[in-house]
Amino acid sequence: MERRAINPVTWSVERGFNQGEVVSGHTRTLYISGQTAMSKDGEPRHDGDMAAQLTLSIDNLEAVLGEAGMSPADLVRLNVYTTDVDLLFRHYGLLAARLGAAGVAPTTTMLGVTRLAIPGQLVELEGTAVA
Repeated sequence: MERRAINPVTWSVERGFNQGEVVSGHTRTLYISGQTAMSKDGEPRHDGDMAAQLTLSIDNLEAVLGEAGMSPADLVRLNVYTTDVDLLFRHYGLLAARLGAAGVAPTTTMLGVTRLAIPGQLVELEGTAVA
């Protein structure tokens, strides 16, 4: 088995985790760390704005996929963590539209949590992709 770190940005390495990892063997599997509304410099964005945070979180998820030579169509698992399930549901169409455009409906779990690692973040997306 071979593992390769995927980091389209480097701030996460300083915090002790990779944005993703490609594990090669019979197939390629990418395990994607939780993606939030963080800038390329590791600064939280869009405090209190669920729609903007969700959109940037999806963008960041897609950046990791792209860096690994994959796309949202390769997602097989998506975990969604939020500090406000009801608020997220009002904006969930943003995520559903992006997945639908990719022609994918990955297995998904949504969890309501007390807080996320970065204060002020409302949503976090964690995925697994295979190609």
